[in-house]
Amino acid sequence: MDTTSRPAPGELVFRDAAESDAPALVALVESAYRGDSSRAGWTTEADLIEGPRTDPEGVLAVITAPGSRLLTVERDGELVACCQLEHRGPAAYFGMFAVRPGHQGGGLGKRIIAEAERQVRETWGATEMHMTVISVRNDLIAWYERRGYRRTGRMSPFPYGEERFGIPRRDDLAFELLVKEL
Repeated sequence: MDTTSRPAPGELVFRDAAESDAPALVALVESAYRGDSSRAGWTTEADLIEGPRTDPEGVLAVITAPGSRLLTVERDGELVACCQLEHRGPAAYFGMFAVRPGHQGGGLGKRIIAEAERQVRETWGATEMHMTVISVRNDLIAWYERRGYRRTGRMSPFPYGEERFGIPRRDDLAFELLVKEL
């Protein structure tokens, strides 16, 4: 008799990424943010930035860094989302959040961010979640505000000239820190 627990159809499975997941994670992040495929979802940055959003080395750095996790989310054996969690003392950093475009708009992102918040509270005792968002991404910032995040007005510069983060299509990009008390 097989006693192995299998997820129910449609159930989300959360797990830490393995190094072997890097190519699939790069493809997922790119599909959610850059190029024509990203236009199928609402999180696209294609009109703001051309070129890659990440690369295998960047993904591997998140997977292998001390105090860092790249949480993968699968449904029915398919990689549908991911997010970076990084322990920063009393806070945790939330980044590299990507949901496959065909799965956006149905509440999946809301469930994933809630699970990420739960995990950093329980695992690291984090009392705040921090993230940075491109300041001109008003729809995305509004989505995070509906999840309890607040704008801080604290900006950091976009890495102009570092093409591994993409080629900006405008000259007014910056990252704003958003914070949520957990």
